[in-house]
Amino acid sequence: MSTNNASYTETLTLGQKSYLYYSLQKLSQGKELARLPKSLKVLTENLLRNLDGDTVSEEGIAAMAAWLKQGESNREIAFRPVRVLMQDFTGVPAVVDLAAMRDAVQRLGGKAEQVNPLSAVDLVIDHSVMVDAFASEQAFATNVDMEMARNGERYAFLRWGQQTFNNFRVVPPGTGICHQVNLEYLGQTVWQQQQDNQTVICPDTLVGTDSHTTMINALGILGWGVGGIEAEAAMLGQPISMLIPKVVGFKLTGKLREGITATDLVLTVVQMLRKKGVVGQFVEFYGDGLATLPLADRATIANMAPEYGATCGFFPVDEETLRYLTLTGRSEEQVELVEAYSKAQGLWRHAGDEPVFTDTLSLDMSEVVACLAGPKRPQDRVELSNVPQAFSLSHEQKIEQKVEKKQKHRLENEGGQTAVALDESLQSTEFSLNGSSYQLDDGAVVIAAITSCTNTSNPSVLMAAGLLAKAAAEKGLTRAPWVKSSLAPGSKVVTDYLIKAGLMPYLEQLGFYLVGYGCTTCIGNSGPLAEPIEEAIKKQDMTVAAVLSGNRNFEGRIHPLVKSNWLASPPLVVAYALAGNMHIDLTKEALGTDKDGKPVYLKDIWPSQHAIAEAVELVNSEMFHKEYAAVFDGDEHWRAIEVENTSTFNWQSNSSYIQHPPFFQTMEKEPAPISDISQARLLAVLGDSVTTDHISPAGSISADSPAGRYLQSLGVERKDFNSYGSRRGNHEVMMRGTFANIRIRNLMLENVEGGETRHYPSGEQLSIYDAAMRYEQEQVPLVVVAGKEYGTGSSRDWAAKGTLLLGVRAVIAESYERIHRSNLIGMGVVPLEFINDSASSLGLKGDELISIKGLSELTPGKELLVVIEASDGTKQEANVRCRIDTSNEMKYYQHGGILHYVIRGMLA
Repeated sequence: MSTNNASYTETLTLGQKSYLYYSLQKLSQGKELARLPKSLKVLTENLLRNLDGDTVSEEGIAAMAAWLKQGESNREIAFRPVRVLMQDFTGVPAVVDLAAMRDAVQRLGGKAEQVNPLSAVDLVIDHSVMVDAFASEQAFATNVDMEMARNGERYAFLRWGQQTFNNFRVVPPGTGICHQVNLEYLGQTVWQQQQDNQTVICPDTLVGTDSHTTMINALGILGWGVGGIEAEAAMLGQPISMLIPKVVGFKLTGKLREGITATDLVLTVVQMLRKKGVVGQFVEFYGDGLATLPLADRATIANMAPEYGATCGFFPVDEETLRYLTLTGRSEEQVELVEAYSKAQGLWRHAGDEPVFTDTLSLDMSEVVACLAGPKRPQDRVELSNVPQAFSLSHEQKIEQKVEKKQKHRLENEGGQTAVALDESLQSTEFSLNGSSYQLDDGAVVIAAITSCTNTSNPSVLMAAGLLAKAAAEKGLTRAPWVKSSLAPGSKVVTDYLIKAGLMPYLEQLGFYLVGYGCTTCIGNSGPLAEPIEEAIKKQDMTVAAVLSGNRNFEGRIHPLVKSNWLASPPLVVAYALAGNMHIDLTKEALGTDKDGKPVYLKDIWPSQHAIAEAVELVNSEMFHKEYAAVFDGDEHWRAIEVENTSTFNWQSNSSYIQHPPFFQTMEKEPAPISDISQARLLAVLGDSVTTDHISPAGSISADSPAGRYLQSLGVERKDFNSYGSRRGNHEVMMRGTFANIRIRNLMLENVEGGETRHYPSGEQLSIYDAAMRYEQEQVPLVVVAGKEYGTGSSRDWAAKGTLLLGVRAVIAESYERIHRSNLIGMGVVPLEFINDSASSLGLKGDELISIKGLSELTPGKELLVVIEASDGTKQEANVRCRIDTSNEMKYYQHGGILHYVIRGMLA
């Protein structure tokens, strides 16, 4: 094989147009590779197209053929996605870095305009809208106004980026959720780009700064979520290092029965794959059952890949892919191109396809039953009839108390509905709302949210919810008065088709008014409950519930007072809003009474498949054309934001959201030589399985934390702190929150939880941030020592960025999670790995001085010597291995980080 990949090109002609592509059939192993999973064929094409003899070698491509013999490989490859997808929480810091890079290039004699993404980047603002107002016609307008007021600084910055950077587009707030916009509009399945006056085509691939980027796999587009540093590398043309993954084949046969939804299917799939164990692996769906599975249902399954633990859940291209592309308004030319290219490259799904997989499992879809997942994890599937029992068991109370001993009695409310209350053996409390008195019972559903791209991308389940609402409203049912109900679709097309089907008025009648186009309740932006209800919950420490059509239901995520959270299909969300309590068995017990006082059961109002199909037929291409025609323009709020027309950003020193990061302030045109680390102090000594969630700032900001004190010094009131997520563009906030997790344990302190350490030689106990700043004043370098599996969990850019900004030069651990190890290098922090020792075997107390020798002559994988000097002057030594594993990583580290490497490349 030659490193000149031009010999592998082929021409595809459609009509008057010719396209150049890199042919897998031309590889020497072409026939053999035909048996690869289609997701690995996409990776193979990526390697072939980028074959350069350096970052991609012929051995990497040959490793794909070798994979077929074992179903796995330890080969590391360089993946170059053609585009990057971001949401606003994770995207803002990436754009901050781009803006800071422009300043650095200009300071060093280059032109600021040189700094632009080299790959296509789309940022969708979807994570900031909160459900403050609900159940009224004014809810949407009120929530939009509040969103713009809260996030003005961030949005002005992104508006500047939108008009300044090439290859960078921003989808404004109030438009949709990034993954649904990606599915309905951005994704192309086959990508086109100009190269040497020719149109080159290839599989559409991407990485995204959100774990549910996997949703796009439904369109035959390979993509997954990564941390911000990998995303920045990708958009600046740098490869992402990854191991050739194991691929588990999931065979689907049969078809869903009457009354069973895509949500029921995905919760079954999640449970099966979690039990199987697919963490870090690809899952590829195959089997003739795919022929009956609509693309929207595939998207629901692909979306939840993070919940079943896989890197992605891939669906090959077939007739259904073409149908969906046509429906959503892609051009006829693009649809023809997708078909022709997919067939030419062996990416098309044929009936009876049986690729080679690492392992397989299968599901007959006719066996799927109605279900929810809860109360804390998406993989904890519970059949609908067992929900009351599961709710009770989850709180370790006798089923007899909760199920057999409960007695129904009528609770009259304004709508004349009969709600269900429980007898005195269960917790309950009185509350008043809008002049009426009610009883709030154990198990009350206080949040019912049709939310999240997972399900709102699917017309079938949305129409089912609307039809169920229509039947319920016509019978005189209303939602329980303690339920906070909301409708937050992932795109404007959803409201268009609900209106066209005549279903929106019925959803509104039951309290499901539009509250915004964004993630809302699914990411915890559920907003406050009514004050009397919050007080009632606190008064008795009530166990109350949320039911949402989202993808994550971890404890504390949805609302701090809601301990029990359940994932359900949109029609079941409506049904639970009517029932008002998790103790009701919806398969047997009445949701309420009709206008004549007769009981109404779920089966009485559940829509037929025929009725749902008729409603779905109303969804047409014109709706997608209309809503996406001006997708980047935004509403009057967005267009009214004034920004300067400048090539560099005008940083505001008093901004609490956007600050100029210090990464490049002392950077020179040439990198300084790497030097040994001498007489460093330990900032923290950590145990096993310390995750990036422990290291990286997340969640709410407490007033007495370093970040809280900083915000108050700027005049920010506690009520306006917002979250670490919303302030990712301000390094001053984020570095103060690094290692500040309330559950982290620094072994330098006894019986202390939280981000504390001990400063030496003073011996004073301080917050990790305060100690780091004192060491900085003293010009003392810092080291972090950790145990096994350091940096597992979500790939968080600030776990590495914050580590660097605290002055940490090296991390020494027993083992690393691959992405966090890579991120540390990307920020110029060297990861070292104990060879025979550990923090415990060395007896580290925290007062030692650490010197690392051999860095000045560093090479990938080199063994180094660590000299540890105790406070009494005694010394011991430990051997460590440099976990800079590749020559590319070595380049990044030599330059002080990946962004520094890119800047110097531009200047050269």
